[in-house]
Formats: sequence, C-alpha cells, structure tokens
Amino acid sequence: MGRFASTASTYEHLRPPYPRAFFHSVAQKLDLSERCALIDLGTGPGLLALGFAPHVGRIVGVDPEPAMIETARRAAARAGQALTLIEGKAETLASDIGTFDIVTIGRALHWMDRDATLARLDQLVTPGGAILICASFSVTDGRNPWLEGYNEIRRRWSPAKLWEEAGKGTRTHRDLPAFFRGSAFAPTDLIAVETGHMVSLQDLAQRTLTYSSSSPEALGDNVEAMLRDVEAHLASFSHDGMIAETIVSTAEIVKR
Repeated sequence: MGRFASTASTYEHLRPPYPRAFFHSVAQKLDLSERCALIDLGTGPGLLALGFAPHVGRIVGVDPEPAMIETARRAAARAGQALTLIEGKAETLASDIGTFDIVTIGRALHWMDRDATLARLDQLVTPGGAILICASFSVTDGRNPWLEGYNEIRRRWSPAKLWEEAGKGTRTHRDLPAFFRGSAFAPTDLIAVETGHMVSLQDLAQRTLTYSSSSPEALGDNVEAMLRDVEAHLASFSHDGMIAETIVSTAEIVKR
C-alpha cells in the first residue's frame, strides 16, 4: 500500500479546490485548444487532468497509486470525459507514449527522482510546449486566521520524519529554478488566481487526513484524537458550522 492509498477516497473532495477561473486563465495564457495533448504526472484523483479537459484534446493521467488511479477513473466517468490512465511513475513511462503540448504536475514534484524526471520531460514536451507546476492552497497572509493553529496541530500529531518530508516538498515546489537548473527548462511565468469559499468545520478537519504526513496510514490509532484537537481549534472560527477560506491557485509555467 502506498502512502496515499488511505487518502484516495477523500483527497478529491477535501483538498483546496482549483476553480474554473484558474483553468480558464491558464488556457487563455497558453492558447490551449482541442488540438493540444496534455499529460498529468502524479495525477492523483485527476483534479488537474479533468479540470483542463474542456480546454484540450487528448488527456493522459499517470500515478503510481492504484487507489488514486481508480478514483480518477470514477471521476472521469462521472464527468463523461475520456481520460487515459496509466499506473506507474512518471520517470519510467514507456518511450512510445508520445509527446505532449502540456505536462502538468501538481504537488508531486518532490516525490519524483530529479535526474530521471528531467530526462523524461525532455522527451515528453513538444517543441514550444510547456510544463505547468500547479498548486492550490490556503493563503498564509493572515486572512485564514485558523490556519496557523491548524497546521501546528497537524505537525504535533504527524510522525517527525513525515513532517520533515512534507516540508521538503514545499521547498521543492517553491524553488523551481533550483529543480530545473542545468536542464533544458526554466520557469518563465506565474499565473495565480485567488478565490474564496465556505467550508464546513468537519470537512476542514477531515482535510488533515488527505496529507501524507497526517494520513490514516501515518497516524494509525491517533486519527480520532487528532481530529478532536483540530475540531476544537476550528470551533471558535466557525459560524453555523462553516468557516471562510481564501485560496490561491497557481501555475508556474516552465519552458525550454
């Protein structure tokens, strides 16, 4: 069982969402059309692949976790969207998969072997194509006043090694020039779309279980205790059981 197997059923619905405005903004910026082919590496439940589906033609999703592949397959069926899914790692994709105008990667870059991934990207991206490193997260500028305590509780209950790995992932995602240094690619532009929504206290608490460092697999018998801590913290920020959240969705554009 992979470390995201126990999160597959909730990840799709509980992580900060990518709004339609985000996909529209990226599609406009890159002049996407049905002539474009897109591959989503580390697709998880298919959030990016299916979000970009109305703006491109061929779509492929790749993920090493069978439970995530199955979740993405069900999501594509619900959406009535053709989506080719491959169980495996981005670094070891078959050479006959072809090339793509757009390669998307969500919060998965830090799980990939850097040298092997860069070599594979060099083969996957068409001339003039682009890599999109995407994320959607709660803003940290104080407009989500519940966030600092929320993350502190997650850190306190998470095994130290897994929390350190999560921090490494954040650093990798933020320092893209370092990741792509020495390769044929470099970051060229950033698209950021900010949205706000209301999320239930229960869903926000359950979201903690979608992260590898605080997943049911990581926490074991401590799941319910951590959830009680999180819910107690969130209670003072809720109104009728709902909490306001400001989210920013980003796409770092990387080109040759």
